[in-house]
Amino acid sequence: MLAMLLDGCRAIWKFRGYKPQPLTMKGFRTWLEQFDHEDQRYVLDLLKEVVFVSETETRRLLTERNEALLKKLAKDGISLKKIIYIQFDDAASSSAVMLNLLKENARLEGKCTFLDSKDIRGVHEATKKLGEGAVIYVDDFIGTGNQFCRSRDYTAQYFVGTFSEFLLAACVCEEAFYRLGERGIEAIPGMIHSRSQRPLDAYNSTFGAKEKERLIELCRGIDRTGGLGYKGLATMVVFYRNAPNTLPVLFRGNVKQTPFIGLLPRTTDLPFK
Repeated sequence: MLAMLLDGCRAIWKFRGYKPQPLTMKGFRTWLEQFDHEDQRYVLDLLKEVVFVSETETRRLLTERNEALLKKLAKDGISLKKIIYIQFDDAASSSAVMLNLLKENARLEGKCTFLDSKDIRGVHEATKKLGEGAVIYVDDFIGTGNQFCRSRDYTAQYFVGTFSEFLLAACVCEEAFYRLGERGIEAIPGMIHSRSQRPLDAYNSTFGAKEKERLIELCRGIDRTGGLGYKGLATMVVFYRNAPNTLPVLFRGNVKQTPFIGLLPRTTDLPFK
């Protein structure tokens, strides 16, 4: 009981500020007690490997990388007036929030052009007026890059002129770099989340074979096809606003939190109120 209390306190402190569902001791116990006693230690070991990115850290990562990018563009002769920031508003995307956060923190208001990816007329007119420059997309987390590329490919059809493209994100998974490279888009990540940093990935050796196999088995027992998250990425980064859909369901729980209740559910995992 004391050990569980200590583990719960550590988890509550680590994930403080998680917005979809603040973590409480009751919630921690409910989540942990869904596992057999022997499995609980494995699960807690895996929990220690989760990287939590607070709002403050998100601001810092985006602002610092943006500042470095703007300096590079200035050296290349691209002024702020020639820069277009674009948010993409697909379901569950944090892009709009991240762009507003960056705009405020970096004091960009009135210095650059800001557009929504679905504002086709605005994109067409802005790029036509400028003729050349840089387009910067902003988000917090990029996993496979599939969702981003779908949105970007649709919007890019309406560009007029010559524009370098950049994706500024607090965290980018290594799987996304190939897809971005195919399109000539340069990723500017605050951090890169490689496969070797994910304990349930084949390339990681954090856990022994028995423990790793059992953790994967637990994930697939909760969701047979998506137990390791979208496309099996098994990522271990969680942002204050939401958990990526690439996070193992062992932490997220089932949709509507039934029958399995998660510790860090996504907003889309929670029951409708």
